[in-house]
Amino acid sequence: MEFASYLAGEKWSDHPACTHPSLALLARLVNDCTSDQYRSELADLIPSVIGVTSTDPRVELRVALLAAISALPVASEGRQRALAVGIMAAQARLAELEPADGSELANGVASAFAQAPAAEQWAKKFSAEYRVDGHGRAVTRMIESIIRTSVVGIANACTPDVNQRLRALLRDVIEDCRGTISREVTPTLEVTPQHHGVPTLTR
Repeated sequence: MEFASYLAGEKWSDHPACTHPSLALLARLVNDCTSDQYRSELADLIPSVIGVTSTDPRVELRVALLAAISALPVASEGRQRALAVGIMAAQARLAELEPADGSELANGVASAFAQAPAAEQWAKKFSAEYRVDGHGRAVTRMIESIIRTSVVGIANACTPDVNQRLRALLRDVIEDCRGTISREVTPTLEVTPQHHGVPTLTR
């Protein structure tokens, strides 16, 4: 992220304005958790995070969900439970913002839960007994927690391809962020009769 800030012409920082905060957090964690031997392989992803930013609340939710469904099948049992609860809360909030969300992400959630059915059942019971706040500042805290737990869960997993999984996660999230931002609704000028031919902003 520091090199991204440099390429973007910003002040040297690992929190550059040119990259969405949730994506930047994921990138920093992936970088820190990748072994020295493989860290250089992340370099080709640096240019692709520049300019990927938005105020669209869907972006951070999708970052968290993609991270969680990637980590859920390989994380330890304790982290699986936390991730399962986070997935349910984030997915519910995303459904409020975009009810017609694409099936690809929903299929990813279903696939992840299929590989960790015990965690899913535990999370359902937990969520029924304890309300998980998915609004306001709680959203930011929840998303940060999901992303951190996901990356650490992958990094500490008993699987030989940890570095490859981390890189694939970052690559996929960057692509998803770009796609989500490109689908943002933007205001357009439209002439409506009730305004007597005066252009008005509509969505």
